[in-house]
Amino acid sequence: MSEIEADDALEKEVSAGTEEPTEENEEKVPSKMNREVIENIPVTLAIEVGRASLKIRDLMRLTQGSVVELDRLAGEPLDIVVNDTIVAQGEVVLVNDRYGVRLTQVISAADRIKNL
Repeated sequence: MSEIEADDALEKEVSAGTEEPTEENEEKVPSKMNREVIENIPVTLAIEVGRASLKIRDLMRLTQGSVVELDRLAGEPLDIVVNDTIVAQGEVVLVNDRYGVRLTQVISAADRIKNL
């Protein structure tokens, strides 16, 4: 079978498997595809313990063993940040000798949009 014949056979198989779009399947396919596309977008999740503002001269003086004071009190919930947007707060837990975070509060979608 030549390359052209193989391509023609493949086209016939593909076109034989497609249905005429009806109102019912026309609505379901795009929303399913859109959801699959969105669900496969990678995001960066970070757990923020706290922040500190330093002058460059203080930053240059940091050495091994230096302590940087953060703006959070001990015991305060940590921020769970996705792509620079706070989506939840939680507390540190140990899971099989690894750190994890137990969510204690999830920010509503409406509040997250307000903060954009």
